[in-house]
Amino acid sequence: MPARKGFSAEADPAAAVAELLSRIEQPDMTLVILFASPSYDRDALAEAVRRRLPDTPVIGCTTAGEITSEGYRENTLTGVSFGGADYRASIRLIEDLDRFRMEAGNIVVQDLFTDLGLAPLSARAIPHQVFAMLLIDGMSRQEEVVVSSISRFLDPVPLFGGSAGDGLDFGTTWVFADGAFRTNAAVLALIETDCPFSVFKLDHFRPTDKKMVVTEADPVRRLVTEINAEPAAPAYAKMVGLDEHQLNPMTFAAYPVVVRVGGEYHVRSIQKVEEDGSLRFYCGIDEGLVLTVADGDDIARNLDSALTKLAAELGSLDLILGFDCILRRLEAEQKQRKLDVSQVLKRHGVVGFSTYGEQYRSMHVNQTFTGVAIGRARRKVDERRVP
Repeated sequence: MPARKGFSAEADPAAAVAELLSRIEQPDMTLVILFASPSYDRDALAEAVRRRLPDTPVIGCTTAGEITSEGYRENTLTGVSFGGADYRASIRLIEDLDRFRMEAGNIVVQDLFTDLGLAPLSARAIPHQVFAMLLIDGMSRQEEVVVSSISRFLDPVPLFGGSAGDGLDFGTTWVFADGAFRTNAAVLALIETDCPFSVFKLDHFRPTDKKMVVTEADPVRRLVTEINAEPAAPAYAKMVGLDEHQLNPMTFAAYPVVVRVGGEYHVRSIQKVEEDGSLRFYCGIDEGLVLTVADGDDIARNLDSALTKLAAELGSLDLILGFDCILRRLEAEQKQRKLDVSQVLKRHGVVGFSTYGEQYRSMHVNQTFTGVAIGRARRKVDERRVP
């Protein structure tokens, strides 16, 4: 198997790492990706990883829940390993996100391509066999600038990513790279493979005719203070037919808003109501933006249909690495469809985590399921290498 996946429900960090590796370890691993519940002692977990995999590149992050071979789980360690016969990978840690500038993406991307021995981006054909994955501090509020910068220099290589989680506490989130957990950081992986793959983004929402205009906002702080020239929370509640006091993560998951960008609708999810009645979003919202209330299809059927289609396109699947917004899990729970969604994830062999936000190509999005589906067939890539 070129990719191996597994998980452990052991509470002790060292035991969890040992059990996980017993399921995913293979000769000549080019990369290991871990998704860890925030319940683990991070220092002990990092020490166990360093001790067991001293010479293998390992990256990962904390979660708002894990996706395992048994579907949705919590308080577990899940992960995947990629074998060197079919995959080649390069990784870069990006620290000090609060000081990240747009031009920084160029250096990171060019370094990654150089590591893989690929020709300069401007001088080669579209790299059909290369994709990128970003894991980023989910409380940094820097996802937009980081993904925009990276994708600008990465294009046309497809990018997907996930914002690290902290359960439902929304306190501190952590990214793992270079043997340690770090906050205010991100890690970018460039992966080349001989296998066919498809980087995807999906959701289950349709726009309705209920529209509202953001009339006052602070995009940097991700706050919307006024909608339709009224206080944001009461205005939103009225639009979806609720009382302001009924607003909570469950209702935000059930009544998302979408914006139209480039001819497509993208979800812009609300995190919480602040004490002053403003709404804090999971991403930056500009003044003048038109928000449309969305209505959802059945989340389990939609997911099953989309993943079945991916499998048909790629043939027999080796792996689906999936990043699923925590609001999707909360919505499924509220609508009593969590078990059904979990069974869909299990049936399609998804491994990944519940996020505080997702990245797809140049965008930071919410309440979506992003990832990469990888098939088993091989295609040669040697002719694209630098002599």
